[in-house]
Amino acid sequence: MQKQPLNHWHFAEHCYSRIKLRKYHLPKCLQNKNKISELARNIPSRSFSCKDLLPLKQESKNSPSENMDAFEKVRTRLETQPQEEYEIINAEVKHGGFVYYQEGCCLVRSKDEEADSDNYEVLFNLEELKLDQPFIDCIRVAPDEKYVAAKIRTEDSESSTCVVVKLSDHPVMEASFPNVSSLEWVKDEEEEDVLFYTFQRNLRCHDVYRATFGDNKRNERFYTEKDPSYFVFLYLTKDSRYLTINIMNKTTSEVWLVDGLSPWDPPFLIQKRIPGVLYYVEHRDDELYILTNVGEPTEFKLMRTAADSPAVMNWDLFFTMKRNTKVVDLDMFKDHCVLFLKHSNLLYVNVIGLADDSVRSLKLPPWACGFIIDTNSDPKNCPFQLCSPIRPPKYYTYKFAEGKLFEETGHEDPITKTSRVLRLEAKSKDGKLVPMTVFHKTDSEDLQKKPLLVHVYGAYGMDLKMNFRPERRVLVDDGWILAYCHVRGGGELGLQWHADGRLTKKLNGLADLEACIKTLHGQGFSQPSLTTLTAFSAGGVLVGALCNSAPELLRAVTLEAPFLDVLNTMLDTTLPLTLEELEEWGNPSSDEKHKNYIKRYCPYQNIKPQHYPALHITAYENDERVPLKGIVSYTEKLREATAEHAKNTGEGYQVPNITLDIQPGGNHVIEDSHKKITAQIKFLYEELGLDSTNVFEDLKKYLKF
Repeated sequence: MQKQPLNHWHFAEHCYSRIKLRKYHLPKCLQNKNKISELARNIPSRSFSCKDLLPLKQESKNSPSENMDAFEKVRTRLETQPQEEYEIINAEVKHGGFVYYQEGCCLVRSKDEEADSDNYEVLFNLEELKLDQPFIDCIRVAPDEKYVAAKIRTEDSESSTCVVVKLSDHPVMEASFPNVSSLEWVKDEEEEDVLFYTFQRNLRCHDVYRATFGDNKRNERFYTEKDPSYFVFLYLTKDSRYLTINIMNKTTSEVWLVDGLSPWDPPFLIQKRIPGVLYYVEHRDDELYILTNVGEPTEFKLMRTAADSPAVMNWDLFFTMKRNTKVVDLDMFKDHCVLFLKHSNLLYVNVIGLADDSVRSLKLPPWACGFIIDTNSDPKNCPFQLCSPIRPPKYYTYKFAEGKLFEETGHEDPITKTSRVLRLEAKSKDGKLVPMTVFHKTDSEDLQKKPLLVHVYGAYGMDLKMNFRPERRVLVDDGWILAYCHVRGGGELGLQWHADGRLTKKLNGLADLEACIKTLHGQGFSQPSLTTLTAFSAGGVLVGALCNSAPELLRAVTLEAPFLDVLNTMLDTTLPLTLEELEEWGNPSSDEKHKNYIKRYCPYQNIKPQHYPALHITAYENDERVPLKGIVSYTEKLREATAEHAKNTGEGYQVPNITLDIQPGGNHVIEDSHKKITAQIKFLYEELGLDSTNVFEDLKKYLKF
């Protein structure tokens, strides 16, 4: 069960997500010469460096001056600093004239202009915490750079330790706090740095603390949320004027503001929680900009009000979205507001001029499937990247003065010519049109004979992950068709798309998935004997349900940390996430209607003696979100059912291969595990009887084995 502190606004979905060092070695034809940054708003982030990407389009041939803006400085650095490989770097944040990041096992900083050199200052050695392979998940720098706080965790656990380092000629660790989820700095009236942080226990985050250091040390609990179904996280508005305390569950939110100039004063409430109303807050020039679903239609819209009259009756409508639009992110600038949108399965950027309320809508290239939002304090430019599952990110910058979008130029990734991306729709049994994104090689002949890998999620209002994955790239290069099915329960078409696939409408997602696969086959994309299906976490519900209801559509399935026993999990209120998940799955303990409905689709409850596709499950030994016990019980019951079916069928029937791969550690999903990636690909090739020699040779170009 995938818990996210914020389901619908992209910056908060990624607010404190894992950012781990990993490297993808590109073939020579893809090697480029730039370093570009991938960040999520003004929160600590990751950065991509994609070698050999040529500079952004030049506006003049004059050599850059010392007074050029930040955009030009970045461009010049990209041009003049050749590198040799594509990599994703762990958490990094810029503050003042320094860049703070992880180098090896150390928290370090370097001057901004020396960020790509080996000239850095070591601030803290992570090995002092005596953790197994620690990495930095988040960095926050105090306003006057007297302190830096870093959230540190390991591969084997979701719990994090926050260390506070005093910055001086000889940096020292000032304090450490266990089980920290989110953190932000503000400065009080006495010029003292105050750290606010949230404490997480058993995956639940209900307490907010504030702490000071130096001669006036203190650490006190500031706020406690009493409702166990809510989650608390912190976010500092982009202008640092207010610290927002966000309290929310899957469908309802409440925001309190801490004045960044008077952090010891009591916080003030924006709007008391209203069931079914979500809202998130930014600030600019004494006005609050509020992204909310209040009113009709119940999709996100942008509203604003004066900061001193924040209640809902004072909210004025500022901008509305088109129907079937997902708000991916919002970024606030001095004179502009930028909305990153997904409309009818295509990406758009809307630039709103705050001085004249003008709106410019930019339709982005059709190959793009996802945004990577760049943190940026420069009011002149809005940088971001576009990516797809088979194409590394490409860098774009919108320059407000010119009113134009500039893209990276140079040698195009060959995948743009050797592959196709299609936007298709399937008609579900109730007539609803379900979007799909399909990738395949341009020169593929007789697609009906090609292997197909279908992806699905369909829960919590979250989109399918469409970020670049090297293993997906090599599958397309090897002739596979990839299909991403954006079924109800996900968020690709907005809030109503999620509402139509949760609680007593979960079966809509199952019907959508079945319709997508049948539509693909009907349009000549592969066939059941070559069709495979993959999902992780809550996506396992729809996959497991389809294996029960229509196994004839599939040849093989791979699952990672799958949620497969919805009924027993939601009946067990001692599990850490059960109460938070009631808005998604229902409450079978107190509502007989919910209980009977869950029984209709729950994968574990509906296993029966019949033929099943081959199945490979990756599970994690100490996973707190999806306990191993439930996955083991599912696997055993499925093996018993297939054995019984084989016995009843007689000689000649081949029992499907059902593999449970239990990995050590307490993380939920380890996206970049080379062992997991190779095991899953090996399984799919063996089950389909395909030669995997080429695919593993190609994969070595991207991954260090």
